[in-house]
Amino acid sequence: MGAYDVEQLEGQVRGALLAGPRSHRTGVIVLGGLSGSVDLVRAGLFAETGAKASALQWFGGAGQSPGICEIPLETFVAATDYLLSKDCERIVFVGTSKGAEAALLVATIDQCVDAVVAISPSSVLWGNVGPGIDGIAWPERSSWSFEGSPLDFVPADPHWERDYRDGLVSHRSLFEKRLTADHHATRRAQILIERASGDVILVAGGDDALWPSDTYARDLARRREAHGKSMSLVFELDAGHRVLLPGEATPRSKLQAHGGRDEADARLGQKAWQVIAPLL
Repeated sequence: MGAYDVEQLEGQVRGALLAGPRSHRTGVIVLGGLSGSVDLVRAGLFAETGAKASALQWFGGAGQSPGICEIPLETFVAATDYLLSKDCERIVFVGTSKGAEAALLVATIDQCVDAVVAISPSSVLWGNVGPGIDGIAWPERSSWSFEGSPLDFVPADPHWERDYRDGLVSHRSLFEKRLTADHHATRRAQILIERASGDVILVAGGDDALWPSDTYARDLARRREAHGKSMSLVFELDAGHRVLLPGEATPRSKLQAHGGRDEADARLGQKAWQVIAPLL
């Protein structure tokens, strides 16, 4: 790793803080996706720029929900407050997949968020993935809660017939069909990105096999533009759900299809970094 220290974080804010002796006053909060991993590699990329980078553990840790089920948004607000207490004057959230769903959502409720980078995002809220803190995974509940109440979400279809790609399950058609199956539920579950006061960068590949992040990103961009808010959309037709920022070599999932090709995933990451870097 580079010229920065790694401090393990326990308590209300969990994960790791990466900061060097000459760190400037930008704080970056890195949110991983379904794996629940603390993404030290991606956080290190931001720490190399001089930012104070927090690789957040937001589920799966001691005292936390084992799955993405009714995760309190206060978890992320606390991470912002922690970096502000470390003399950060600018807060940037960088989220991937479900982490992008969280990052976009937090940007709509926390005015201390100056920018959000949503990689392979969703434009609506979805149900839980795995059990909640009570150990129960079904019946379906929201992925998120705020001030003690679960947030509206688009329900899944338990009768969805699986699609496959390269021998792995592709969930894209599940999410596509649910977006149009219940327009009332979809409207109630929209991420109100027009409420975010900071900069918004959306990164998506046209060959995403996990969910239609390209469709989601265009919807988010359209609503931002309709409200006269700043927005950048970074797109690569042949890239998949996995986006490789410069220097990353994240292996492909062996559990579910992500789509894309290595070269296209890396090309999208390079294009995204050219837009992300000025934020730092």
